[in-house]
Amino acid sequence: MGAIAMKPLFHPGLVNGPFEDPALYIDFLFAKRAVLFDLGDLHSLPPRKILRISDVFVSHTHMDHFVGLDRILRIMLARDKVLRMFGPPGFIDRVEHRLASYTWNLVEGFEADFTIVSAEFDGKASLRSARFRCRNRFQREGEAVSTVSGGILLDENTFRIRAVLLDHGIPCLAFALEEKDHVNIMKNRLLEMGLGVGPWLVELKNAVLRAEEDDTPFRACWREDGISRESLLPLGVLRENALQVVPGQKISYVTDALFSDGNSRRIVELARGADYLFIEAMFLMEDQAMAREKRHLAAGQAGRLAGMAGVVRPEIFHVSPKYSFREEEVRREFEEAFIAGKKLGDCS
Repeated sequence: MGAIAMKPLFHPGLVNGPFEDPALYIDFLFAKRAVLFDLGDLHSLPPRKILRISDVFVSHTHMDHFVGLDRILRIMLARDKVLRMFGPPGFIDRVEHRLASYTWNLVEGFEADFTIVSAEFDGKASLRSARFRCRNRFQREGEAVSTVSGGILLDENTFRIRAVLLDHGIPCLAFALEEKDHVNIMKNRLLEMGLGVGPWLVELKNAVLRAEEDDTPFRACWREDGISRESLLPLGVLRENALQVVPGQKISYVTDALFSDGNSRRIVELARGADYLFIEAMFLMEDQAMAREKRHLAAGQAGRLAGMAGVVRPEIFHVSPKYSFREEEVRREFEEAFIAGKKLGDCS
């Protein structure tokens, strides 16, 4: 017996088909939680999945990326829940205006105080935020400004979410979810040490991810033959003898970007080495002039960037409905460019 097989912690999936509104749902395996990249049409997401969402990252507020906010509001309104939302410059105003389009004269008596914390990233080092509470009729309050390093919008124990600003004629964000080091448990080593498996292993992984000191005492508790057992060991002993630390998952999301030198560089850097890259392929290369005019990526351009970034599993979305009868052609163009871009990346 070797390491306990570790399922991926994050499970990404596009909410809609390639010719429909953009939205990427990322479910968390060991928590009742999910995050969402973009707010296109969300009607195919059942309420139970929407209620798992803790954070939403919006690339920009064109209608096909933002219309889903209404469904979020409709389902979460009577819940005692905080929803964090992140977007590009001007995002707080957009959220405020959307909330102000409704009449809120009956909400003061709600038991739950559903709250939206909206934040906008300037693409450099500033994150401006404001709060909107249901029982305060979603009036803007609690404005604050914080400093961002390396584009990291959210930094938690097991993962971080990073953003870069792209040019779409307007500011548009691209995102990457980066799992921190992944901790595998060596079950055979545990048994050799006289230890059993159990819920204590979750806290052991968290202690390692927090980089706690080797001499930190750690209590292992489990049941064996119906009897509760425990052992107290230094964290360093467990780390050295029963754990295997490997790089974590990376999921990148890129949409609505002009094919330019600056955008290309930022996209490749953001997506480099990603396990998944979800990237728009709005036009075929035969229509690249239109792609440039509308500041979108063509399939061949998107494939080239994905290959140069060394992505393991690229997936296209946000394809123009004009190609709905030419989907195979779009995918073939992307795949051929992906292979060519990978060769370029290998040589660089």
